[in-house]
Order: sequence, then C-alpha cells, then structure tokens
Amino acid sequence: MSDEKFMQRALELAEKGKRFTSPNPMVGAVIVKSNKIIAEGYHAKCGGEHAEVAALKKCKGSAAKGAVLYVTLEPCFHEGKTPPCVDTVIASGIKEVVIAMKDPNPLTNGKSIRKLNAAGIKTRVGILSEKAAKLNEAFIKYITEQMPFVVAKVAQTLDGKIATTARDSMWITAQGTREVSRKVRAEFDAILVGVNTVLNDDPRLDSFYEEKILKKIVVDTRLRVPLTAKIFKKPELCILATTNKASVNQVALLKHKGIEVIVCPVKNSKVDMKWLFKELAKKGIMSVLIEGGSEVIGSALKDGIVDKMHIYVAPKIVGDQRALSSVTGMNIAKVDEALQLRDLQVLYFNPDIRIEGYVLRNS
Repeated sequence: MSDEKFMQRALELAEKGKRFTSPNPMVGAVIVKSNKIIAEGYHAKCGGEHAEVAALKKCKGSAAKGAVLYVTLEPCFHEGKTPPCVDTVIASGIKEVVIAMKDPNPLTNGKSIRKLNAAGIKTRVGILSEKAAKLNEAFIKYITEQMPFVVAKVAQTLDGKIATTARDSMWITAQGTREVSRKVRAEFDAILVGVNTVLNDDPRLDSFYEEKILKKIVVDTRLRVPLTAKIFKKPELCILATTNKASVNQVALLKHKGIEVIVCPVKNSKVDMKWLFKELAKKGIMSVLIEGGSEVIGSALKDGIVDKMHIYVAPKIVGDQRALSSVTGMNIAKVDEALQLRDLQVLYFNPDIRIEGYVLRNS
C-alpha cells in the first residue's frame, strides 16, 4: 500500500468523529508496520482521547516500536483536556510520522514536528493535505480567524422563491429532501434564523439525531419573538441576538426564563452580524448553519461572513415577482457585481437537487 492509501484510511477514520469533536478537529490515525496496518484510532468526541493515543493503545507491548504513524493532523503539542500527543508518540518507539497537514493552532503549529525531529523521529508532511484541510475547514477558520465557519441554507423553487405572495411555504421541497436537510444540521454547533422565520413558521430547529446538542440562535432586532415559540422548549439551548432597540423588560424576562440574550451593536438598523459571529466564536461555537430568512441570509452575505451555500432547489415555479425570494437586501446594481460561488457540486435527491458552493470573496 502507498502513503496515499494509508492516509486515506486515516481520513476515513477521522470523519467518524463528525458531529462530536467540536471545537476540536476531526483526526484519524493509522499505525503501519511491514507495510500492514496494525492499529487504528480516531478522535471520537471533544474531551476524549486523541486519535494517536487511541491507535497506540491498541498496540500490545512494544508493537509500535519501529512502526510508521500516519495521522491527518500534526499531533498536539500543548496540554488541554488531554496530555500532549507528541510526547506519547515519542515514548511509543514510533520511528516515523507521516502527517497530512500542520496544525494551524498556534499552540502547536509546527512545534510537534520539530520536537519529533529532535527526538530522532523522521517526519513527512503534506500527504493528502487538501483533503485533510477540507475535512477540518470549520476548525481551520475558527482557529485562524476566530470566527465560526458559516453555511447558509435555502430551499427554493426553480425561480428562486421560498414562499408565495401569501407567505405559504409548506412545502417547497419533498419530505425526503427535508430529512436530508435535518441530518445536515448535526454537522454544526448552532443553527441560526431570523425572527420572521420564527413568527411565520414556528420551527423547532431540532437535530435529526437526539444525541447531538444544537444551539439555536434567533436574530431579533426588537425582541418580537414570543415566549411560546417552539424553540424555547429547551431555553438553555437558545441564544437571542438583539439590539438596544429591544425592551429592557423583555430582555430581563427572557433571561429569567433561562434564555441567553446578546445585545449587539446596530448596523443599518439591524443586528451587526459580523460582531455577533465574533461573539459566537468566543463562546466556542465553531460552525453555524443559517436557515433563514431571506433578510438574515442577505445581511450575512453582504457582511462577508458566509463561507458556503447549500441551495436546495425543487422543480417548481411560482412565477410571481412579489413572492418571497431566497435572498434579499443585497442591493446589487450590476450583474457583474453579483456574488459568485466556486467549486460547485450538485447532489440529486429526486425530485430535488442541492447545489453547494463556496462564496467567492474579492479579498
């Protein structure tokens, strides 16, 4: 087997930790001796043992001595909830470590590689690095920019509408597509909507998986959201982002109910979205799925905080320019100034499709 095949296996293992490692990265490890895999491991959940340690624990006695460790991310150098993995690797007798990519966390970032080399352990870096970076794209942005990785999701007709003029939106996409969409929620730390979505649809915003704890964020400039809303069934999971335009008494009442309220600066008469997302990152929220409405998504795109779009398209046409569009408020004057997406992928769900793409930024 080649380096690429061993690293590919490590990446497959890493992905098993999806949904449960945040705000840590997903990491997989494979230990190879005589060109055969003798042990595997991955980081299963935040606070749990790291991939390298999980794999080394499966090596009986001195089995790891003289072996090669393939790992998707540089072993950690610092002590957090677990001891530094680099010390465990050195003590194991591993002779070589093949690393997909350096850890962007400044607490590690190359330090473990240098320590391994100083201990006489050979290192090679860069095998399947692009795949490794994509797997942990949320972690990389969170660590390097102190901002959450943000995906904006819309479900629209072929002509870009999310509701009719009468504001009927049940349902644009098919039931199977909606189930897929709910499963995707579990890949994020939080789901965010605007107050109009709560007022019009009264969604629960639950994850498909009961074991996944998902924060629910509502952007509400004047705190119009009713306490009877379904999202408040578990108030400790809710965050309301508002401004000083909200009633002080209403803020106090919501806090008394156990709901976290963040009073944000005002920008263009609304919540300053960039400021809000910086605050969410400070709270350890590494990734956010924006599910509406059209104004919130438009504001987030305008402020440059959206990294990726998930556009679910149903084979339906409303045919009314007064109907609600999936994105509003960007006020683009010229076609060549329109926001563009790159690296498009199309997934087919029959009868609907999902178009995925990264937001192309000027800078």
